[in-house]
Amino acid sequence: MKLKAEGILRKMRSRLDPIVAYEMSLSREYVQINEMIGKGLKLEFSGEIFCVNCGRKTNKSFNQGYCFPCFKKLQDFFTCLIHPEKCRCDEGDCFQDHIVYLANSSGLKVGITRSTQVPTRWVDQGAVQAIPIARVRTRLQSGMLEVMFKQHVADKTNWREMLKRNPVELDMQAEAKALLSVCKEELNELENQLGKHAISLINGVRSTQIKYPIDEYPTKISSFNFDKNNVVEGTLAGIKGQYLILDSGVINLRKFSGYEVSLYVD
Repeated sequence: MKLKAEGILRKMRSRLDPIVAYEMSLSREYVQINEMIGKGLKLEFSGEIFCVNCGRKTNKSFNQGYCFPCFKKLQDFFTCLIHPEKCRCDEGDCFQDHIVYLANSSGLKVGITRSTQVPTRWVDQGAVQAIPIARVRTRLQSGMLEVMFKQHVADKTNWREMLKRNPVELDMQAEAKALLSVCKEELNELENQLGKHAISLINGVRSTQIKYPIDEYPTKISSFNFDKNNVVEGTLAGIKGQYLILDSGVINLRKFSGYEVSLYVD
């Protein structure tokens, strides 16, 4: 195998083409990887980890790429990511418009994201269909809506099922209409609480269809972990979400953000 690139790993960049186009991010180098499908590929971890926020060398990565001091400093932000309904921030990303959406990844789920992260967020979680259902002004408001909706629909993706196959195609407009209907009274109460124009329901939009570059789905899911084995090697069979699917197993590249890695290709 020949060395293709090396550097500090970050989450893959994606572009919503008819088939999602991916680039692997290694420091300042971006490597197109769709063209590697069907080829032998090796990722070798040097043993060095660097914080994606401050750049310092660290022995352990926290929350997908942070050193412990940065993790502690940004803990309120991470709490907002996990529990947006508990957000107490008074500035920054939490005070941007957020989209509440339905996605079909391992099945129907509700989710939230900043409006600027559509459709990137949908691709990152491996959704094959997605539709926005509401726009709100803050992350806290989006979290309150999500808490309401997840009483009726899942809010998590089963990553193993997502990687094994595409889920059954759904009528996303009908699913959105049904969810809004069953939550009508709760929506009215929440709007009274937040203010008349705080929640903007999104009607009449078509769902986004997403196709991934996959030659073959795995029949059994085994995942690689750089903390246990510094070499990942196999034939690249596909890419979905933030996962590389190899004939020897799968790896979530986003999980290992900050790891120094060399990429080799046949």
